[in-house]
Amino acid sequence: MNKKHIISIFPLFAMLLTGCGGAAMPAPSAAPSAPGRPASTAPRALNPTSAPAATSAPAATKSQAPSQSPRTTATAKTVNPAVVPTPASAPALLATAPAQAEAGRVAPIPTAASSAGKDVTRELPPTATPPSDSTFKDYGVNPFVETSRDHLSTFGLDVDTASYAITRRYLTDGTLPPMEAVRAEEFINYFKQDYAKPANVAFGIYADGAPSPFHNDGSVLVRFGVQGYDVPDSQRKPAMLTFIIDVSGSMADDNKLEMVKNSLRLLVERLRRSDQVAIAAFTTDAWVVLDPTSGADKRAILNAIDTLRPMNSTNVDAGLRAGYKLASKMFNKDAINRVILCSDGVANTGSTDTNTLIDFVRGYGEGGIMLTTVGVGMGTYNDVLLEQLADKGNGFYAYVDTQDEAAKLFLDRLTGTLQTIAIDAKVQVDFNADVVSRYRLIGYENRAIADQDFRNNNVAAGEMGAGHSATALYAVQLKPNTPGRIATVQLRWQDPTSRQVKEINGNFNTFDLAARYEDASPRYQMSATVAQFAEILRQSPYAGNGGLGQLRRYADHVAQALPDDADVAEFAQLVARASEFDR
Repeated sequence: MNKKHIISIFPLFAMLLTGCGGAAMPAPSAAPSAPGRPASTAPRALNPTSAPAATSAPAATKSQAPSQSPRTTATAKTVNPAVVPTPASAPALLATAPAQAEAGRVAPIPTAASSAGKDVTRELPPTATPPSDSTFKDYGVNPFVETSRDHLSTFGLDVDTASYAITRRYLTDGTLPPMEAVRAEEFINYFKQDYAKPANVAFGIYADGAPSPFHNDGSVLVRFGVQGYDVPDSQRKPAMLTFIIDVSGSMADDNKLEMVKNSLRLLVERLRRSDQVAIAAFTTDAWVVLDPTSGADKRAILNAIDTLRPMNSTNVDAGLRAGYKLASKMFNKDAINRVILCSDGVANTGSTDTNTLIDFVRGYGEGGIMLTTVGVGMGTYNDVLLEQLADKGNGFYAYVDTQDEAAKLFLDRLTGTLQTIAIDAKVQVDFNADVVSRYRLIGYENRAIADQDFRNNNVAAGEMGAGHSATALYAVQLKPNTPGRIATVQLRWQDPTSRQVKEINGNFNTFDLAARYEDASPRYQMSATVAQFAEILRQSPYAGNGGLGQLRRYADHVAQALPDDADVAEFAQLVARASEFDR
């Protein structure tokens, strides 16, 4: 069994957890030390240290291709571990950020996103050809990076889940998805993790790892997780919600519009008197369906939803402009301000340039109006537009293919995480070149950030809602017989209201790894299996040995280990179905 422990928690300057309400919560006290390290199957919490919010000296530019020369950065801070037992089968907490507000630097409003990503061309053919009117983009596959050349890995957090739901739709329809539709991080983040909700702190960082069962190159799979604090519904801020509904002709296909309407009806039941809802619709033109209306007037909201009918062309530009005008009209700096776009994303009238539409929503996102995009249906579908709009609009992207998925999104995920607790959330993993020979981030290809921009407050990154978690998996190859620190994980974010910046970090070590894959927690095994599923479907050259037939056994195993999770059971069924198509 592997070793697990919690490293001592040191007081940190921290940001205010938006909307927690009540008195400020105290910072956690240092954990007591204990001899030895208790055995456990769970991920370990990273060693926290306080890190200055001030912008430090930037590292040299991150290498974009193996042929470029390495660059150096300052070594990350480390801390002295103190060991205490933690419950079995729970992820290990590496670092926390107190929710108590203290004086801190205020970051400028971000103005641009970094474009420093890696794009690795693959020679394998796609597994399926997307419909001619569906749009996906291949962002490539992250390669292995030699730690001696580049010991930093930096990316913006991503809580999108659309790619997994889209893949499920393809498999349900009887075909493998096109490989460019598969984004590994969205597969992983679709599922529940075993990170404990941090008590009285804004964020916790978790980690665990084990030898990979899918490769014979000595790789270990390391899971790093970030878990946000829950905001009870009674303490949630009022929500100013503007829905922008696509009622173009393509929304009549596959019952798309009716699914959106049913989804909205579900959400209406969760609204409070202090909430407000407005609705704009668009086809060839756009118009206001419902002016800002109190959540208490559910009949008026439902009546407005019932008037929606599919019509003509798709003028996304007009819809966004009408919707954001409504959102600006009822903007409340002390409330949650969010626009929710429901569409198949196929813009064919008005401005259809993706960059133009992205630039439009970016400005509102920087001004405090977040954007969530909800994709529906298949056939005529623009995944690229919806994913990029949510990314640049400081929101998240989900896909609804069934009424069950609609209920999950609109009743649980959307209402439960309406309150944003962090924007521009970035992660930087500093691998120890004395212990790690090379590493590879699985997924997050279109979320890459230049290493020198980790502390650049003008570079936008991901949004985290209350209760959200985000997970990243790395394939790591260790140097033989070299124990010690594997990596230091650093999390940096901004408070969406005050723009205060905070950064925390912690360490993960070789003694924290499970000796065998079977010794790791079921949720860790689930994340590893889901990641491998994505690697195979997108035909990654790093997918390793075996195919979907072999993976099916691992999927069945985690389904048996997590019998109460319907999503895991469904995943095992999807792997079985995909293995049949792959014969």
